[in-house]
Amino acid sequence: MLYNLLYPLADDYQVFNLFKYLTFRTGGAVLTALVVAFLIGPGLIQWLRKWQKQGQPIRADGPESHLLTKKGTPTMGGFLILIALVVATLLWADLRSHYVWIVLLVTLGYGLLGFLDDFLKVSKKNPKGLPGKAKLAGQISIALVAAWWVYAIQREPLAGSLAVPFLKGVLLQLGWFFIPFAVFVIIGASNAVNLTDGLDGLAIVPVMIAAGVFALISYLVGHAVFANYLQIHYVPGSGELAVFCGALVGAGLGFLWFNAPPAMVFMGDTGSLSMGGALGAISVVTKHELVLAIVGGLFVLETVSVIVQVASFKLTGKRVFRMAPLHHHFEKKGWAEPTVVIRFWIIAGILALVGLSTLKLR
Repeated sequence: MLYNLLYPLADDYQVFNLFKYLTFRTGGAVLTALVVAFLIGPGLIQWLRKWQKQGQPIRADGPESHLLTKKGTPTMGGFLILIALVVATLLWADLRSHYVWIVLLVTLGYGLLGFLDDFLKVSKKNPKGLPGKAKLAGQISIALVAAWWVYAIQREPLAGSLAVPFLKGVLLQLGWFFIPFAVFVIIGASNAVNLTDGLDGLAIVPVMIAAGVFALISYLVGHAVFANYLQIHYVPGSGELAVFCGALVGAGLGFLWFNAPPAMVFMGDTGSLSMGGALGAISVVTKHELVLAIVGGLFVLETVSVIVQVASFKLTGKRVFRMAPLHHHFEKKGWAEPTVVIRFWIIAGILALVGLSTLKLR
């Protein structure tokens, strides 16, 4: 909004030239989202605590310590992230960009699904929330619209294609199969972040790390000169997503202030589903879907641990892990919660560096 209002004045007022630079607007989005989160955080948390009273229902089959340490903590803190993220994006991004609206559609759509899930958990005092089939149907519907939109506006050879990391100039033409593939990526990313969100601060920092990486990827992919130099595929207009990613980093930092152990609020599905969906949508737009699996490798590990656990128990009656997702396994082994969280942050950071290396190693 600021870009659309102020940049046209650059001819008369040189200072407004700043708004043409993505780096400036991305930095502005980070700071704006952070300030908004700090301003609304205390009041929002107080309202959630007053409304929910007993807080988020705790899984009876989860780690025993959670029944004591997590009880009474309100959920739906994802509202804090979403408000700060949307305000900063609308202020600093070029609102003529289709890609910005595509990612906002996924983010807010999945945030709504997450809110319904959290609302049912709190109102019915049942940790199951929204029925799985209903949630999946909603996720598929939103992702379908986003995937079709991306497919419709991108031109050949990008339209319907899949880029392969570490290989220059390689585009696998998927045709119409690109749409179900993109749907899978968006839904997979959303649910993977959701599974990771189980300890104070565990999910939000890897999300910020991934958002920071994709801010850089979006900027480079959307810049013809840099894309050509790095021999990555140029996606015109995708650079605006760097502003969105910056806003996500700022909103995440603001949320972490209140979510740091011991958490004053949980993000809930309102936050985890929306942020995961956003990362998936950004990877689809920038043609870095496979790189997301590397950068977000921690989310992949958590998801795989659940799949392996369920498959093993159904086939053999035995469990591979003491508890799934993976972070609960280490809790059961006696690791303190801060130890699990910080070590998982370190893993997320290492995987992000590996993902960044795909930009140059071709």
